[in-house]
Amino acid sequence: MEAQGNLLKMKSCIAEGVVNYQLKLGDELIDMNELIGKSITLHYQQQINCVACGKKTSKSFAQGFCYNCFQTAPQAEECVLKPELCRAHLGEARDMNFAQQHCLIPHYVYLALSSGIKVGITRETQVPTRWIDQGASSAVVIARVPNRHIAGVMEVALKNYYADKTNWRSMLKNEQVTDVDIVAEKHRAVELLPLELQQYAEADDRVWQLNYPVEAYPQKPQTLSFDKAAKVTGTLKGIKGQYLLMDNDRVLNIRKHSGYLVRLSVD
Repeated sequence: MEAQGNLLKMKSCIAEGVVNYQLKLGDELIDMNELIGKSITLHYQQQINCVACGKKTSKSFAQGFCYNCFQTAPQAEECVLKPELCRAHLGEARDMNFAQQHCLIPHYVYLALSSGIKVGITRETQVPTRWIDQGASSAVVIARVPNRHIAGVMEVALKNYYADKTNWRSMLKNEQVTDVDIVAEKHRAVELLPLELQQYAEADDRVWQLNYPVEAYPQKPQTLSFDKAAKVTGTLKGIKGQYLLMDNDRVLNIRKHSGYLVRLSVD
């Protein structure tokens, strides 16, 4: 089997209790779970196309943008990384139509477990995709809020008590905390919020459990980059987050290489 196209983050869903991944390359939608245990080759074609405008770019900014789109595209606006700075609720955005669909919609503030416990936010439409992309083993919603700005303000308030980053090495090694009661932490988090934000607390204590298609986890993850080597070949041992786990402890972050033109072949 062969397919060629520009990389974008893998699509994911939960099927029969396990995360199922699909990679779109050109017109092909590849079931990546089916490739685990097989020998695969990803060959970078020395071309990057901007994920926003499609133009060729010699360098990728912020996971797939050309420099101009990095500066102007709504997908790369400041509030993507710093939601507390979102001003769409005030009528200010690079593109208000985009903001109506991505910022001025319900957002969740959540706690997730992987190597540790972390706080984060996501659009309502991105559950459970956001947690899968981060390689979380479980997650629970703290609050449901009406827009991105409020979610960001709430996240900032909770950063004083919880980490907001995932330790990617520990996540890929499957080092999980086992002594945390995530539901109890959720209720603690609500109590830690300023009173004016507690009104958004989510009553449902559902805990999402996420299981990944992995035959073997790396002991000492070694990151691969198409900027250093154009060809990645070997046995696919599993997938977690947006990482392909290859043999010999090698890992490839698909999302980091968004826009890179590659050819995939399966032996």
